[in-house]
Amino acid sequence: MRERLGSYTARAATLGVAAVAVAAGLWGMDALIRRPLAQSTEPATIVFGEHVVLVALLLPVVLVALPALWRAGPRFVAAGIVIGAGSSALATILFTQAFVDGDPVTPVVLQKVQPLVAVSLAAALLGERPRPRFGLFLVAGVAGTWLMAFPSPFDISLHGRAPALYALAAAALWALGTVLGRFLSRRLTFQHVTAVRFAFGLPAALAAVLVLGAPITASLHDEFFIAILALVTGLVAVLLYYYGLRRTTASVASVAELTFPIVAIAVGYLAFDTTLSGSQLAGVVLTSLVVLGLPTRATTLVAAPRVTPAVADSAA
Repeated sequence: MRERLGSYTARAATLGVAAVAVAAGLWGMDALIRRPLAQSTEPATIVFGEHVVLVALLLPVVLVALPALWRAGPRFVAAGIVIGAGSSALATILFTQAFVDGDPVTPVVLQKVQPLVAVSLAAALLGERPRPRFGLFLVAGVAGTWLMAFPSPFDISLHGRAPALYALAAAALWALGTVLGRFLSRRLTFQHVTAVRFAFGLPAALAAVLVLGAPITASLHDEFFIAILALVTGLVAVLLYYYGLRRTTASVASVAELTFPIVAIAVGYLAFDTTLSGSQLAGVVLTSLVVLGLPTRATTLVAAPRVTPAVADSAA
């Protein structure tokens, strides 16, 4: 019985890490649509439009998820608000603004200091304890993203400081969202966590539009692509992400998310004629090896309190 349970846990963790990696890869394709959009539509308008589409699609789930969140208690409500307002709305606005002011690769890759923040927060808030072997994955992953970020990794220019700061702030908020998403999964199904994220993100995005004086709507052409963005890198990616996060630790998930910069740098090279140096290609290879090695080792890398699956998840 114990062997079967261990085998199931290992398979669930492998599937969870893979789901997180695929979700992050979808986010890495974000620049294909977001960067051209950001040249004609305000970042706050784009993010608000995404959340309108997402809440409209998930409205039946939202109506069930919000009462479930309330029943879970004030700490879970606070976590839901932070995920929605900070990790979903504000972080996405900051990230989109980084595209406006910078190049298509560096902001995406630079914000991947996220694992360092996520691992620290997971230890403090969730009681996760990375084992020594996890440190090898973390250091190699961060080193790989550093190599990807800069053509000359030991000769870094301060040009583009503002986009870098936007990307770093978005990284911190997304790291917090990873940890709090794992926290919410102790009481809510992954579908409900997704709905809560977008439900709280909508009023925050509206507030940002009003404060920044951005238009509420975009052109019909841009609204169409905002809807595509919401569906692919929003709904599909976030559902996959929370499905996976339910089955692995926040620390491991934060490293699995490094598929984001791998795909993003490929998009920059193929779609935006970005030139890659030899060290950047080495970074792609190193980070890819890190992510590929995670799924089968997920259960051995981090010690964490056992979380009982939510009802709808247990059958998934």
